[in-house]
This record gives sequence, structure tokens and C-alpha cells, in this order.
Amino acid sequence: MTATPQHALDAIRDDLAFLDDWDERYRYIIDLGRTLAPLTDAERTEATRVRGCASQVWLISETSGSGDGMVRLTFRGDSDAHIVRGLVALTLAIYSGQTAQDILDTDAGAIFGAIGLRDHLTPQRSNGLAAMVARIKDDARQVLAQGSGTVNAGR
Repeated sequence: MTATPQHALDAIRDDLAFLDDWDERYRYIIDLGRTLAPLTDAERTEATRVRGCASQVWLISETSGSGDGMVRLTFRGDSDAHIVRGLVALTLAIYSGQTAQDILDTDAGAIFGAIGLRDHLTPQRSNGLAAMVARIKDDARQVLAQGSGTVNAGR
């Protein structure tokens, strides 16, 4: 059976709940970031850079049809900072593989709050995380508005 995005997110939640303190949780989040495939230099462009992040963050949105006839968005991302790369991985676990409407209906802030992350980030990192979520939701809105299932070139 193939893991769904929800299964991946549930596994991350379970792992974080198992860890006793935030130093261990930060290490886990950093390890999540190590699972991301790095973007190429050609993919790290101004068009893919997420504005509002203190660290450099790049996000690429791609669309595809699925067996259920729904267009799904998948995301690839990277950062030049280890902890932020982990936050990118966590954000992608929430949204990647979802339909545009599911993305718009998903409240990442509630998820971050439920795992205690929101209370353990600096204001700069919280702003960067919000910028990533806003970018993902903007891409989902664009897909819905176009009805074609594509996102602007370069993203």
C-alpha cells in the first residue's frame, strides 16, 4: 500500500509526540530536512524563492492528475539553513499530494499548534513558515482559478 500524504503527516506527528523535549524535536525536524532531495542550482531562482523568509527558501509547485480524476499539487523545496529545511519538509508533508481545494481547506497553523511548534519558533521563523504556507495556498488558488491544473511557469 502506498503511503498517502495524511499517513506521512500522521507518522511525523507520532514521532514528535514520542520525543520528550524540544531539543530532540528540533533534531528530528532537522533530520526531516535531510530527507528532501536538493534542488538544482537552475531551480534556485528568484521565481522559486519564497519571499518573507529570513533564510533562503525555494519552493517548486507541480501539478498532476490522479486516479480519482482530481488535479493534485506536489511540492519540492529546499533551504540554505538546516532547521528551515526541516520546516520545509514538514510543510510539504502537510500539503504535497493534496488537491488544490484540500490545500485551501487545510489549516497548517492548527497543525503547527497541535504539535507545539508554533510556541517554539522565533518570530522570524514563524513569519517564514507563514510565507511558505501562503505561497502554497496561492499556488492552489491559481490552479483552481485556471481550471487547467497548471501553475505559472517557474514555480
